[in-house]
Amino acid sequence: MPESTRPEITRTEPTSHDQTHAPAGVPCPACGAPVDTSTHFCNACGTRLDERPVETAELVQRHFRCENCGSELATDPEQRSFVCPFCDSTYVVEYSPEATGRQRPEFVIGFAVTPEEAKEKFRRWIADNTWFRPGDLHSAKVEQKLKGIYLPFWSFTMLARSSWSASIGEYWYRTETYTTTVNGKTVTRTRQVRETEWWPLRGLHHNYYSGYLVSGSRGLPQGQADRIKPFYLAALSRYEPYYLAGWLSEEYSVVREDALAVCRQEFCRWEQENIAQFLPGDTYSNLAVSSEFSRESSDLVLLPIYLLSYRYRDKLYQFLVNGQTGRIAGDKPVSRVRIAVAVGIGVALVALVGLVVIFASG
Repeated sequence: MPESTRPEITRTEPTSHDQTHAPAGVPCPACGAPVDTSTHFCNACGTRLDERPVETAELVQRHFRCENCGSELATDPEQRSFVCPFCDSTYVVEYSPEATGRQRPEFVIGFAVTPEEAKEKFRRWIADNTWFRPGDLHSAKVEQKLKGIYLPFWSFTMLARSSWSASIGEYWYRTETYTTTVNGKTVTRTRQVRETEWWPLRGLHHNYYSGYLVSGSRGLPQGQADRIKPFYLAALSRYEPYYLAGWLSEEYSVVREDALAVCRQEFCRWEQENIAQFLPGDTYSNLAVSSEFSRESSDLVLLPIYLLSYRYRDKLYQFLVNGQTGRIAGDKPVSRVRIAVAVGIGVALVALVGLVVIFASG
Protein backbone atom coordinates (compact mmCIF):
# COMPACT_ATOMS: atom_id res chain seq x y z
CA MET A 1 0.00 0.00 0.00
CA PRO A 2 1.57 3.39 -1.00
CA GLU A 3 2.72 5.58 1.86
CA SER A 4 0.51 8.45 0.63
CA THR A 5 -2.66 6.41 1.25
CA ARG A 6 -1.85 5.31 4.78
CA PRO A 7 -4.14 6.84 7.41
CA GLU A 8 -2.28 9.19 9.71
CA ILE A 9 -1.78 7.76 13.19
CA THR A 10 -1.25 9.96 16.21
CA ARG A 11 -0.24 9.09 19.71
CA THR A 12 -1.11 10.88 22.91
CA GLU A 13 1.37 10.63 25.75
CA PRO A 14 -0.03 9.56 29.12
CA THR A 15 -0.76 12.05 31.81
CA SER A 16 0.09 11.40 35.43
CA HIS A 17 -0.61 13.16 38.68
CA ASP A 18 2.20 14.89 40.48
CA GLN A 19 3.14 12.30 43.05
CA THR A 20 4.76 14.86 45.34
CA HIS A 21 1.86 17.31 45.48
CA ALA A 22 -0.12 17.51 48.71
CA PRO A 23 -3.39 19.38 49.06
CA ALA A 24 -2.92 22.97 50.08
CA GLY A 25 -5.14 24.17 52.88
CA VAL A 26 -6.97 22.98 55.97
CA PRO A 27 -10.42 21.55 56.69
CA CYS A 28 -13.27 23.99 57.28
CA PRO A 29 -14.22 23.82 60.99
CA ALA A 30 -17.92 23.96 60.04
CA CYS A 31 -18.29 21.46 57.20
CA GLY A 32 -14.89 19.78 56.85
CA ALA A 33 -14.37 20.77 53.22
CA PRO A 34 -10.76 21.70 52.33
CA VAL A 35 -10.11 25.43 52.18
CA ASP A 36 -7.11 27.44 51.05
CA THR A 37 -5.25 29.14 53.89
CA SER A 38 -5.21 32.39 51.89
CA THR A 39 -9.01 32.76 51.85
CA HIS A 40 -11.29 34.05 54.61
CA PHE A 41 -14.41 32.07 53.67
CA CYS A 42 -15.20 28.39 53.01
CA ASN A 43 -16.15 27.80 49.37
CA ALA A 44 -18.44 24.92 50.35
CA CYS A 45 -20.54 26.40 53.18
CA GLY A 46 -19.57 30.09 53.29
CA THR A 47 -18.40 30.02 56.90
CA ARG A 48 -15.99 32.82 57.84
CA LEU A 49 -12.65 31.34 58.76
CA ASP A 50 -10.37 32.21 61.64
CA GLU A 51 -7.05 33.80 60.69
CA ARG A 52 -5.07 31.11 62.46
CA PRO A 53 -4.62 27.77 60.70
CA VAL A 54 -6.74 24.82 61.72
CA GLU A 55 -4.72 21.91 63.03
CA THR A 56 -5.41 18.58 61.37
CA ALA A 57 -5.84 15.39 63.35
CA GLU A 58 -6.34 11.76 62.59
CA LEU A 59 -9.96 11.25 61.57
CA VAL A 60 -12.00 8.92 63.77
CA GLN A 61 -14.96 7.22 62.14
CA ARG A 62 -17.27 4.26 62.60
CA HIS A 63 -17.58 1.74 59.79
CA PHE A 64 -20.80 0.00 58.76
CA ARG A 65 -21.60 -2.74 56.28
CA CYS A 66 -25.06 -3.00 54.72
CA GLU A 67 -26.17 -6.62 54.78
CA ASN A 68 -28.77 -5.86 52.10
CA CYS A 69 -26.66 -4.37 49.26
CA GLY A 70 -23.11 -4.96 50.54
CA SER A 71 -22.04 -1.31 50.76
CA GLU A 72 -19.41 -0.42 53.37
CA LEU A 73 -19.35 3.15 54.68
CA ALA A 74 -17.64 5.28 57.27
CA THR A 75 -19.41 7.93 59.32
CA ASP A 76 -18.98 10.06 62.45
CA PRO A 77 -18.51 8.10 65.69
CA GLU A 78 -21.43 9.93 67.32
CA GLN A 79 -23.90 8.42 64.87
CA ARG A 80 -25.59 5.53 66.71
CA SER A 81 -28.20 4.53 64.14
CA PHE A 82 -27.53 4.19 60.46
CA VAL A 83 -29.61 3.85 57.30
CA CYS A 84 -27.86 2.72 54.11
CA PRO A 85 -27.86 5.65 51.64
CA PHE A 86 -27.82 3.24 48.68
CA CYS A 87 -30.77 0.95 49.38
CA ASP A 88 -32.57 2.70 52.27
CA SER A 89 -32.07 -0.34 54.49
CA THR A 90 -31.50 -0.34 58.26
CA TYR A 91 -30.02 -3.83 58.17
CA VAL A 92 -26.43 -2.74 58.84
CA VAL A 93 -23.64 -4.04 61.06
CA GLU A 94 -20.48 -2.42 62.33
CA TYR A 95 -17.09 -3.79 61.25
CA SER A 96 -13.41 -3.08 61.72
CA PRO A 97 -11.74 -1.38 58.72
CA GLU A 98 -8.39 -3.01 59.59
CA ALA A 99 -9.86 -6.39 58.68
CA THR A 100 -10.59 -5.44 55.07
CA GLY A 101 -7.01 -4.86 53.92
CA ARG A 102 -8.24 -2.54 51.17
CA GLN A 103 -6.13 -0.06 49.26
CA ARG A 104 -6.02 3.47 50.63
CA PRO A 105 -7.45 6.23 48.39
CA GLU A 106 -4.80 8.20 46.50
CA PHE A 107 -6.69 11.28 45.33
CA VAL A 108 -9.84 13.19 46.26
CA ILE A 109 -12.02 16.05 45.01
CA GLY A 110 -13.72 18.11 47.71
CA PHE A 111 -17.38 19.13 47.79
CA ALA A 112 -18.12 22.42 45.98
CA VAL A 113 -21.94 22.10 46.22
CA THR A 114 -23.34 22.78 49.70
CA PRO A 115 -25.96 20.49 51.31
CA GLU A 116 -28.61 23.22 51.06
CA GLU A 117 -27.86 23.73 47.36
CA ALA A 118 -28.22 20.00 46.82
CA LYS A 119 -31.57 19.96 48.62
CA GLU A 120 -32.80 22.87 46.52
CA LYS A 121 -31.85 20.98 43.37
CA PHE A 122 -33.90 18.02 44.64
CA ARG A 123 -36.91 20.24 45.41
CA ARG A 124 -36.91 21.70 41.90
CA TRP A 125 -36.37 18.28 40.32
CA ILE A 126 -39.13 16.50 42.25
CA ALA A 127 -41.53 19.41 41.65
CA ASP A 128 -41.11 19.12 37.87
CA ASN A 129 -44.15 17.43 36.29
CA THR A 130 -45.86 17.54 39.68
CA TRP A 131 -49.22 16.49 38.27
CA PHE A 132 -47.87 13.06 37.31
CA ARG A 133 -46.33 12.47 40.74
CA PRO A 134 -48.21 10.20 43.16
CA GLY A 135 -50.24 12.19 45.64
CA ASP A 136 -49.00 10.14 48.61
CA LEU A 137 -45.30 10.80 47.94
CA HIS A 138 -44.17 13.05 50.78
CA SER A 139 -41.19 14.79 49.19
CA ALA A 140 -40.35 16.80 52.32
CA LYS A 141 -39.82 13.59 54.29
CA VAL A 142 -37.88 12.01 51.42
CA GLU A 143 -35.65 15.09 51.18
CA GLN A 144 -34.20 14.44 54.62
CA LYS A 145 -32.52 11.28 53.30
CA LEU A 146 -30.22 13.26 51.00
CA LYS A 147 -26.63 12.60 52.11
CA GLY A 148 -23.28 13.89 50.95
CA ILE A 149 -20.92 10.98 50.47
CA TYR A 150 -17.44 10.41 49.08
CA LEU A 151 -17.67 7.49 46.67
CA PRO A 152 -14.71 5.46 45.37
CA PHE A 153 -13.85 5.45 41.67
CA TRP A 154 -11.06 3.73 39.75
CA SER A 155 -9.17 5.80 37.19
CA PHE A 156 -6.94 3.99 34.69
CA THR A 157 -4.31 4.96 32.15
CA MET A 158 -3.22 2.43 29.53
CA LEU A 159 -1.76 2.05 26.05
CA ALA A 160 -3.93 0.44 23.38
CA ARG A 161 -2.25 -1.29 20.44
CA SER A 162 -4.65 -2.39 17.72
CA SER A 163 -4.68 -4.10 14.37
CA TRP A 164 -7.62 -3.29 12.15
CA SER A 165 -9.15 -4.11 8.78
CA ALA A 166 -11.99 -2.50 6.87
CA SER A 167 -13.54 -1.97 3.46
CA ILE A 168 -12.92 1.59 2.32
CA GLY A 169 -15.40 3.25 -0.04
CA GLU A 170 -14.78 6.19 -2.35
CA TYR A 171 -17.59 7.96 -4.14
CA TRP A 172 -17.69 8.67 -7.86
CA TYR A 173 -20.50 9.94 -10.07
CA ARG A 174 -21.79 8.93 -13.47
CA THR A 175 -24.32 10.62 -15.73
CA GLU A 176 -27.48 8.58 -16.31
CA THR A 177 -30.07 9.19 -19.04
CA TYR A 178 -33.71 8.51 -18.25
CA THR A 179 -37.16 9.27 -19.61
CA THR A 180 -40.14 10.77 -17.79
CA THR A 181 -43.57 12.17 -18.63
CA VAL A 182 -44.16 15.92 -18.46
CA ASN A 183 -47.60 17.34 -19.39
CA GLY A 184 -48.50 14.08 -21.13
CA LYS A 185 -45.32 14.03 -23.19
CA THR A 186 -42.31 11.72 -22.85
CA VAL A 187 -39.08 13.65 -22.34
CA THR A 188 -35.46 12.54 -21.97
CA ARG A 189 -33.35 13.91 -19.13
CA THR A 190 -30.04 13.21 -17.37
CA ARG A 191 -29.09 12.96 -13.71
CA GLN A 192 -26.00 12.30 -11.58
CA VAL A 193 -25.92 8.90 -9.90
CA ARG A 194 -23.48 8.25 -7.07
CA GLU A 195 -21.52 5.01 -7.09
CA THR A 196 -19.08 3.63 -4.50
CA GLU A 197 -15.80 1.92 -5.29
CA TRP A 198 -14.61 -0.41 -2.52
CA TRP A 199 -11.19 -1.78 -1.65
CA PRO A 200 -9.78 -3.59 1.39
CA LEU A 201 -7.45 -1.85 3.82
CA ARG A 202 -5.70 -2.85 7.03
CA GLY A 203 -3.29 -1.20 9.45
CA LEU A 204 -2.03 -0.64 12.98
CA HIS A 205 -3.02 2.00 15.51
CA HIS A 206 -1.90 2.87 19.04
CA ASN A 207 -2.98 5.49 21.55
CA TYR A 208 -2.89 6.21 25.28
CA TYR A 209 -6.24 6.44 27.05
CA SER A 210 -7.24 7.84 30.43
CA GLY A 211 -10.02 9.77 32.11
CA TYR A 212 -12.78 7.15 32.27
CA LEU A 213 -13.98 6.74 35.86
CA VAL A 214 -15.21 3.31 36.90
CA SER A 215 -17.52 3.19 39.91
CA GLY A 216 -15.96 1.34 42.82
CA SER A 217 -19.34 1.07 44.53
CA ARG A 218 -21.78 -1.76 43.95
CA GLY A 219 -24.47 0.56 45.29
CA LEU A 220 -23.83 2.95 42.38
CA PRO A 221 -23.92 0.95 39.11
CA GLN A 222 -21.78 2.24 36.27
CA GLY A 223 -24.80 3.41 34.30
CA GLN A 224 -25.91 5.62 37.19
CA ALA A 225 -22.39 6.95 37.72
CA ASP A 226 -22.11 7.91 34.04
CA ARG A 227 -25.27 10.02 34.32
CA ILE A 228 -23.66 12.59 36.64
CA LYS A 229 -20.33 12.83 34.87
CA PRO A 230 -18.11 14.57 34.08
CA PHE A 231 -15.91 15.28 37.06
CA TYR A 232 -13.08 17.70 36.35
CA LEU A 233 -10.02 15.69 37.30
CA ALA A 234 -7.71 18.71 37.15
CA ALA A 235 -9.08 19.46 40.64
CA LEU A 236 -7.77 16.20 42.11
CA SER A 237 -5.75 16.63 45.31
CA ARG A 238 -3.66 14.14 47.19
CA TYR A 239 -5.90 12.31 49.65
CA GLU A 240 -5.81 13.35 53.29
CA PRO A 241 -8.21 12.03 55.99
CA TYR A 242 -9.51 15.49 56.90
CA TYR A 243 -11.36 15.69 53.58
CA LEU A 244 -13.84 13.18 55.02
CA ALA A 245 -14.58 15.09 58.22
CA GLY A 246 -18.32 15.59 58.49
CA TRP A 247 -19.11 13.45 55.45
CA LEU A 248 -19.98 9.85 54.77
CA SER A 249 -17.42 7.85 52.79
CA GLU A 250 -17.62 4.43 51.21
CA GLU A 251 -15.03 1.68 50.96
CA TYR A 252 -14.74 0.33 47.45
CA SER A 253 -16.67 -2.89 46.83
CA VAL A 254 -15.66 -3.25 43.17
CA VAL A 255 -12.09 -4.57 43.19
CA ARG A 256 -9.44 -3.25 40.82
CA GLU A 257 -9.49 -6.29 38.53
CA ASP A 258 -13.24 -6.03 37.95
CA ALA A 259 -13.01 -2.26 37.37
CA LEU A 260 -10.12 -2.82 34.96
CA ALA A 261 -12.28 -5.14 32.84
CA VAL A 262 -15.00 -2.47 32.65
CA CYS A 263 -12.46 0.20 31.67
CA ARG A 264 -10.84 -1.97 28.99
CA GLN A 265 -14.23 -2.53 27.42
CA GLU A 266 -14.89 1.22 27.31
CA PHE A 267 -11.41 1.99 25.94
CA CYS A 268 -11.95 -0.65 23.23
CA ARG A 269 -14.99 1.34 22.15
CA TRP A 270 -12.97 4.58 22.19
CA GLU A 271 -10.22 2.94 20.16
CA GLN A 272 -12.68 1.73 17.52
CA GLU A 273 -14.17 5.23 17.23
CA ASN A 274 -10.72 6.80 16.88
CA ILE A 275 -9.65 4.33 14.20
CA ALA A 276 -12.88 5.00 12.29
CA GLN A 277 -12.04 8.72 12.27
CA PHE A 278 -8.62 8.05 10.73
CA LEU A 279 -9.86 5.89 7.87
CA PRO A 280 -9.40 7.39 4.38
CA GLY A 281 -12.07 7.54 1.71
CA ASP A 282 -15.66 8.73 1.89
CA THR A 283 -17.17 5.82 3.81
CA TYR A 284 -16.28 2.44 5.25
CA SER A 285 -17.82 -0.88 6.24
CA ASN A 286 -16.88 -4.11 8.00
CA LEU A 287 -14.46 -2.40 10.40
CA ALA A 288 -12.83 -5.04 12.64
CA VAL A 289 -10.50 -3.99 15.46
CA SER A 290 -8.40 -6.22 17.71
CA SER A 291 -6.87 -4.37 20.67
CA GLU A 292 -4.37 -5.24 23.36
CA PHE A 293 -3.55 -3.08 26.38
CA SER A 294 -0.28 -2.51 28.20
CA ARG A 295 1.41 -0.01 30.55
CA GLU A 296 -1.69 -0.07 32.75
CA SER A 297 -1.72 2.10 35.85
CA SER A 298 -4.54 2.98 38.21
CA ASP A 299 -5.57 5.49 40.85
CA LEU A 300 -8.22 5.06 43.51
CA VAL A 301 -10.01 8.38 43.92
CA LEU A 302 -12.83 9.61 46.13
CA LEU A 303 -15.40 11.84 44.43
CA PRO A 304 -18.14 13.98 46.04
CA ILE A 305 -21.73 12.91 45.39
CA TYR A 306 -25.03 13.70 47.07
CA LEU A 307 -27.16 10.57 47.15
CA LEU A 308 -30.83 10.16 48.00
CA SER A 309 -32.35 6.67 48.00
CA TYR A 310 -35.95 6.04 48.95
CA ARG A 311 -38.59 3.40 48.51
CA TYR A 312 -42.05 3.96 47.12
CA ARG A 313 -44.39 0.97 47.02
CA ASP A 314 -41.46 -1.45 47.46
CA LYS A 315 -39.48 -0.01 44.55
CA LEU A 316 -36.13 1.74 45.09
CA TYR A 317 -35.53 5.18 43.56
CA GLN A 318 -32.32 7.23 43.56
CA PHE A 319 -31.49 10.88 43.08
CA LEU A 320 -27.87 11.96 42.52
CA VAL A 321 -26.04 15.29 42.54
CA ASN A 322 -22.46 15.70 41.35
CA GLY A 323 -20.92 17.38 44.40
CA GLN A 324 -18.34 19.17 42.24
CA THR A 325 -20.39 20.45 39.27
CA GLY A 326 -24.00 20.27 40.50
CA ARG A 327 -25.13 18.00 37.64
CA ILE A 328 -28.20 15.96 38.66
CA ALA A 329 -29.71 12.64 37.63
CA GLY A 330 -32.41 10.42 39.02
CA ASP A 331 -35.65 8.56 38.61
CA LYS A 332 -38.90 9.32 40.37
CA PRO A 333 -42.21 7.49 40.70
CA VAL A 334 -45.15 8.52 38.58
CA SER A 335 -48.84 7.89 39.07
CA ARG A 336 -50.10 5.37 36.53
CA VAL A 337 -53.65 6.48 37.20
CA ARG A 338 -52.85 10.12 36.42
CA ILE A 339 -50.94 9.12 33.29
CA ALA A 340 -53.91 7.03 32.16
CA VAL A 341 -56.22 9.98 32.78
CA ALA A 342 -53.94 12.27 30.77
CA VAL A 343 -53.78 9.79 27.90
CA GLY A 344 -57.57 9.42 27.99
CA ILE A 345 -58.04 13.18 27.87
CA GLY A 346 -55.62 13.39 24.94
CA VAL A 347 -57.48 10.69 23.02
CA ALA A 348 -60.81 12.39 23.72
CA LEU A 349 -59.50 15.73 22.47
CA VAL A 350 -58.21 14.15 19.25
CA ALA A 351 -61.57 12.45 18.71
CA LEU A 352 -63.41 15.72 19.40
CA VAL A 353 -61.26 17.61 16.89
CA GLY A 354 -61.93 14.88 14.34
CA LEU A 355 -65.68 15.19 14.82
CA VAL A 356 -65.53 18.98 14.47
CA VAL A 357 -63.63 18.63 11.21
CA ILE A 358 -66.16 16.08 9.90
CA PHE A 359 -69.17 18.28 10.77
CA ALA A 360 -67.46 21.37 9.36
CA SER A 361 -66.67 19.67 6.05
CA GLY A 362 -70.20 18.25 5.85
